[in-house]
Amino acid sequence: MSIDTQTAARVAKLARIEVDAADLPVLAEEFNTILGFIEQLGEVDIEGVEPKTSVTPQRLKRREDVVSD
Repeated sequence: MSIDTQTAARVAKLARIEVDAADLPVLAEEFNTILGFIEQLGEVDIEGVEPKTSVTPQRLKRREDVVSD
């Protein structure tokens, strides 16, 4: 997928970000770089890899149950 300057302008408008017309080609190129990286992630072999919610093991902080009025 390729983002052109018109699409970049529409995304900026939807995000309510003011972008000068002169900066739209740079923004479109940044979007294309991000989309290219996402396409690369799609090529990674994840067969047999368990899904994780975090990269580091974490436990939720817990408190003792205290009866109160």
